[in-house]
Amino acid sequence: MSSQRLKNQVAWISGAGQGIGEGIAELFAKEGAKVAVVEHEEKTGKAVADAINKAGGSAIFIRCDVTKEKDVKASIDQTVKKFGGLNSIVNNAGIAHVKLLHEYTEEEWDVLFGVNVKSIFFSTKHGVAHLKKNPQSYIVNIGSISSFVGQGGTPAYTTSKGAVLMLTKSIALDYSKEQVRCNCICPGITDTPMFRYHVNKTPDPAATLKKRLARVPLGRPLTPNDIAKAALYFSCEDSAGITGTSLVVDAGYLTAAEWG
Repeated sequence: MSSQRLKNQVAWISGAGQGIGEGIAELFAKEGAKVAVVEHEEKTGKAVADAINKAGGSAIFIRCDVTKEKDVKASIDQTVKKFGGLNSIVNNAGIAHVKLLHEYTEEEWDVLFGVNVKSIFFSTKHGVAHLKKNPQSYIVNIGSISSFVGQGGTPAYTTSKGAVLMLTKSIALDYSKEQVRCNCICPGITDTPMFRYHVNKTPDPAATLKKRLARVPLGRPLTPNDIAKAALYFSCEDSAGITGTSLVVDAGYLTAAEWG
């Protein structure tokens, strides 16, 4: 049953066409928010918005390349025009590459950082003027357990997620006087299309998945809804007084170097 914790709020959510972003968009809508489904892929983004509206929620799809400042600004302007304001930003858009550092091209590196990090700069730059009009507002950035530890074969991704964590702290400090709270969620192994892409790049995907999950104390991958619940917590006054911090949601992955 919905508690309607986000009733009359407006949320802008990037990368909301699948995976964690889709889960966040659906939960926010159930909790009463009007949702902007911000996504580069029209097919998936429109499907999420349509599903929310069909279920009785309120959502619009906005096609946006989050690496382009003009696109992000336009998407925020469209959200405010449609729904009359902006209460929360969820920076969820992210991509991963599986390759070693010497295999990267400059363009590949720049694209990944554009999606994973620069997009947060753009959404905050153009969203904060609207956020500060509210008594309380929220920015939630999606980091990773790779914000804290390394991971083989993903140097750009790991570096970008470390940057997301530190950028979260800076945003929290710089906009606290406007009562804008900014926090970071750091998911572990979550069953999303991006994770499946990573696993499927290995010689034996089934064996890789089994090996990965053997290192998870709870013994299962997280679901997008698991992460969405954390995003909901940081996007309402249930988390009043918390800003500039991170919440690890990883089924226990980072609790120990060895266990069992």
